Amino acid sequence: MSKRDYYEVLGVSRTATAVEIKKAYRRLAMKYHPDRNEGDAEAEQRFKEVKEAYEVLSDEQKRAAYDQFGHAGVNTGAGGGPGGGAGAGFGASFSDIFGDVFGDIFGGGRGTHRAYRGSDMQYNLEISLEEAVKGTTVKIRVPTQSVCEVCGGTGAKPGTSPRTCPTCGGVGQVRMQQGFFIAQQTCPTCHGQGTVVEDPCPACRGHGRVRDHKTLSVKVPPGVDTGDRIRLAGEGEMGEKGGPPGDLYVQIRVKEHPIFKREDANLRCEMPIPITTAALGGELEVPTLDGKVKLKIPAGTQTGKVFRVRGRGVAPVRGGPPGDLLCQVVVETPVNLNEEQKELFEKLAESLGKGGSRHSPNSSSWLDRVKGFFKEMGL
Repeated sequence: MSKRDYYEVLGVSRTATAVEIKKAYRRLAMKYHPDRNEGDAEAEQRFKEVKEAYEVLSDEQKRAAYDQFGHAGVNTGAGGGPGGGAGAGFGASFSDIFGDVFGDIFGGGRGTHRAYRGSDMQYNLEISLEEAVKGTTVKIRVPTQSVCEVCGGTGAKPGTSPRTCPTCGGVGQVRMQQGFFIAQQTCPTCHGQGTVVEDPCPACRGHGRVRDHKTLSVKVPPGVDTGDRIRLAGEGEMGEKGGPPGDLYVQIRVKEHPIFKREDANLRCEMPIPITTAALGGELEVPTLDGKVKLKIPAGTQTGKVFRVRGRGVAPVRGGPPGDLLCQVVVETPVNLNEEQKELFEKLAESLGKGGSRHSPNSSSWLDRVKGFFKEMGL
């Protein structure tokens, strides 16, 4: 093989970056590969030349030695290329090209083991409305996995060790080649681990990890609501092959409250009042999450009337002023009346009837609308 300057072979400058060198190699290797140039001896020679140049310039130490001492510094031998003889098959070389071009897609090149991030986990946390509005700190116990203490995480029985997978040679992946195309997949024997356990650990059954539990402290910020999530970074499942753990997401659910119902930043409650208070007016004590407040009820208050207590709602978790407390009046009709009370109501009804619509404006207005409706219907 001609000992041309490696930079000249790839068509790059001596200051070319690793990315530029790889790009040039991909282009030339695909162009001169024997599978695309059957019977072309010149293309075959050029392919060997390009491959040799790339194997030197893509390695930082070899490139440094080549820059200082030339071809003598990398000891390429007689036409065999660095680290091997000229007898290497072209199928393996073409596989190298695909490994460089599609390595990220297939999950890494030869001789590498990808680290896999652990899965995320979810914990459903139910809290009271008071805790959601004011914030709290809660201790939770979640399932986890830890390294098996018996085998130290190897999965092998004490006194033994995993051996290199015979199918993939420890790579964790196998490649299937058919003509010009190559496919790469996880090794079916070791499932990507690169090793196999012949005598599994009795404690973890060869997994290298055992089920466990851990207690975490979750700080719930004020203002959270049902559907909000709190992320605890790194508290999910363990990663594989040294990969980072996943995250734990705490899903918030606020329990129903016996008095209040939340509506965004506002709190709403129904406030039953006696018919006498609704008619004559008065003052009531209304509960809030911060204590009691007094509310004046004007005379003649009707069912459905909403009184607003400013600033006694919820301060949103993402910032902003607190909402209000909305108290909706429900006028309560008295029940279980004795004879004396019935007589008093009958006298009241008789007295109110003499006043006409002046005492029941809503009822009179509704009756007028009903009469108009029947008239239009011809009834």
